[in-house]
Amino acid sequence: MAKDKAVRELEDLPGIGETTAEKLRNAGIDTLEKVATSSPHELSEISGISVDTAKKAITVAQESTTINYETGEKILERRKEIGRISTGSKEFNELIGGGVETNAITEAYGKFASGKTQIGFQLAVNVQLPIGKGGLGGNTLFIDTEGTFRPERIKDIAKAAGLDPKTVLENIIVVRATTTQQQILTIERADKLIQEKNIKLIIVDSITSLFRAEFMGRGALGERQQKLNGHIHRLQTLADKYNIAIYITNQVMDNPGILFGDPTTPIGGNVIAHAATTRLYLRKSKEEKRIIRLVDSPSQPEGECVIKVTSDGVKD
Repeated sequence: MAKDKAVRELEDLPGIGETTAEKLRNAGIDTLEKVATSSPHELSEISGISVDTAKKAITVAQESTTINYETGEKILERRKEIGRISTGSKEFNELIGGGVETNAITEAYGKFASGKTQIGFQLAVNVQLPIGKGGLGGNTLFIDTEGTFRPERIKDIAKAAGLDPKTVLENIIVVRATTTQQQILTIERADKLIQEKNIKLIIVDSITSLFRAEFMGRGALGERQQKLNGHIHRLQTLADKYNIAIYITNQVMDNPGILFGDPTTPIGGNVIAHAATTRLYLRKSKEEKRIIRLVDSPSQPEGECVIKVTSDGVKD
């Protein structure tokens, strides 16, 4: 390998050809950073190359990766650029610090008909409002994994918000994903769409549905969590890179290990728990009412609020 050759892909590393790179990617080692932090014996066992070749590849990967340092002051300045999308409810907005944030992943989990998708519809409309009026003046990429997208609901919510329903629907790009591969690829290839279509909000409804269906049984759990981990970290990368908001819904199950209290547990385990910036637990109450509990937030205390899901959208 020529010394002046830039190392950007796995194939650029010494002793790593296309076949070896494919083996590494299949094992989840798909970036130079992951090679740089691997052990020579681990890399050798996965790819079939010698330990010495693995050492050389790791050394070059370490030399080719950089660590970006920032001061706390600089991060504070960047935080001032964060936008917020109104949920349609004043109490809900206050609970989460002013609305759904950009540069962050907001997760809503709860049982069927708890209001997760309806909040997504409201956000898809409200993000199109001007900055300062509850929106970001941008559009939405809506990844529908459960067949839940309803343009009729969008029309009703848009009318109530004083927006043209036809324009609002045109500004929502819907991808009906039926496999985890389609779901993952949509996010992997989202950069161009985000820039061309002025996307300010990505909704994934739901993040775990297809993963649950395709990776069944304890034996598939490791692979499922690995793919889910990569998928949700890619969402966070897009949020940071383009200063956009990410709203994901999540399914739940009853945890048999919880004998007292609410056994409702979100799917995805620690992978989603650690990745989500803000976690919301939704419960259905009487008639149109929904109870929202803020489970986790880096800047807001735990709390609850009550909203209404009406024909006009989310209200106090």
